[in-house]
Amino acid sequence: MEEHKRKKKINTWKVSSFTLGFLLVISILTGSFGMNIVGTTGNVVAENAVDYINTNLLQGQATAELGIVTNEEGLIKAEISVMGQNMDVYMTENGNLLFLQAINMAEEIETPVAQDQPTTQDIPKSDKPVIEAFIMSHCPYGTQIEKGLLPVANALGDKIDFKFKFVYYAMHGETEVVEQLNQHCIQEEQNDKFLTYLECFLEAGDSEGCLASTEINLESLNECTTRVDEEFNVMANLEDESSWLSGKFPLFDIHKAENDLYSVGGSPTLVINGQVAQSGRDSVSLLNTICNAFNIAPEECNTEFEAVAPGPGFGWDSTGASNNAAACGS
Repeated sequence: MEEHKRKKKINTWKVSSFTLGFLLVISILTGSFGMNIVGTTGNVVAENAVDYINTNLLQGQATAELGIVTNEEGLIKAEISVMGQNMDVYMTENGNLLFLQAINMAEEIETPVAQDQPTTQDIPKSDKPVIEAFIMSHCPYGTQIEKGLLPVANALGDKIDFKFKFVYYAMHGETEVVEQLNQHCIQEEQNDKFLTYLECFLEAGDSEGCLASTEINLESLNECTTRVDEEFNVMANLEDESSWLSGKFPLFDIHKAENDLYSVGGSPTLVINGQVAQSGRDSVSLLNTICNAFNIAPEECNTEFEAVAPGPGFGWDSTGASNNAAACGS
């Protein structure tokens, strides 16, 4: 009888140990220690949010992919990836509200000290400021600053030396590479039509239609793109995946020297009189930033614009927050 009781105790202990071990494995696999995985409803809310981001914010220029979905502080938290960049977004449980950023007010935030980052006051002044805006033609944040800069460039005219230039790598495939090659040549050889073409292109990314409506000389354009392609190996770099940046992005070397000079990392990067400048992406902020670089600001600096930032992506009707931190690339 005593032996039977002893065996029963041992068997019970084995069952309990196995159960605890099994639960431990499950908790590790599901991340239930420190992570509250949501149910079916939460996943549906997150999937709907990603659909909303792709349709209304990215507008086909990139694709957000859904990762792990959890509950955090009463909100649904979803990990998403856009063009290799990981970020967290948050939603209310009913799926009505989407937050692209959350700030934990319980955490102490140190005021950052800028290192080697010029402010508007650091930008050298000149009689005719040189403005260089480095973008990717299909980067939503590149198109955002372009839509803010175009009215400013039109207002200031020949009072500034203004050019759009391109980041040394492309993140949006062959379509972007070809478009940037075209835009470079239009700006260099048919400059009187460039801003009109760009205004058309920023509406819907319809390159072919805009080439026609702005009456770009296609023969001249083709001659230029062929010549520039041979000089900078544009299409060869696109085809040679072994040369791609981080194995993901084809090199685009037309403005490589300037990229190196200013340490350009991503789109957009604004350079004024040889210094990287920080500015909001609405026309008012951009006008003020550029006009601060004049020795004597011209009358055109009093031009009035609506102080609302254009939205990222294509389309002139969308508006959004002037987030100077959002960019394609580093």
